[in-house]
Amino acid sequence: MRRADPALWLLRAVVALFILFMLAPILVVVALSFTSAGYVVFPLPGLSLRWFARMLDYAPFLQGLRVSLQVALGATLLSVLLGVPASLALARSHHPAALAAMTFLLSPLSMPMIVFGFAALFFLSRIGLGLSLPALLVAHGCVCLPYVVRVTAAAYRGLPPALEEAAEVLGASRAAVLRHVVLPLLRPAIAAGSLFSFLVSFDNLPLSFFFGSPGTNTLPVVMLSYVEQQFDPAIAAISTAQLAVAVLLLVLADRFYGLGRLVGQEGGG
Repeated sequence: MRRADPALWLLRAVVALFILFMLAPILVVVALSFTSAGYVVFPLPGLSLRWFARMLDYAPFLQGLRVSLQVALGATLLSVLLGVPASLALARSHHPAALAAMTFLLSPLSMPMIVFGFAALFFLSRIGLGLSLPALLVAHGCVCLPYVVRVTAAAYRGLPPALEEAAEVLGASRAAVLRHVVLPLLRPAIAAGSLFSFLVSFDNLPLSFFFGSPGTNTLPVVMLSYVEQQFDPAIAAISTAQLAVAVLLLVLADRFYGLGRLVGQEGGG
């Protein structure tokens, strides 16, 4: 057998160290959520679930979780209702206006959230929404929209136009083609875009911070306020719970829709 190239082993070692460097802070936070100490210390003096109980007993955490779920679900629904029709209308067009519209829809991805949050607060306050749940919902919807547009447009470009043409030749109307051919084929892409939108909205802090009020404080804002007042492993516990939810959603999406296949479609598009 041929001896392994030393350069290949060196590359593997560098990649492994890089992955460890990226995962180490997350693993430490997960470990700290199970500590028995009343303060942040590592290594752990013992194991306990007391901080998960603290997470459930602290009322602002539960209130922030409720607001975060409402905003994330509402923003995801809003981004799907706007993003899917926009993707179908713009994805295959090469007209300069269509390209400009697509660039505009994707522009929040390249804009700092602090700048976007300040601009959104100023604009929404001027039209009378102010610090309210609808204003926070609109702001999060604008941030989530590019994820739905990006994934759905890439998947739609990858669909053979011959499928739609064959359905129309067989007598199907454009609405029937959209309902029975296009949307079923795009369902995995729409689900993936919705998942990304939900996670982005649920974990968003910079944008939510601008709209903070007693009735609109999301979970990340409450966590930031908690850390400013006291720093104990309860923050690690709730961060671990958030991580578990995100991983569970990604696993379920991959199980039912296949995220790897969607990544391949996007790369091909």
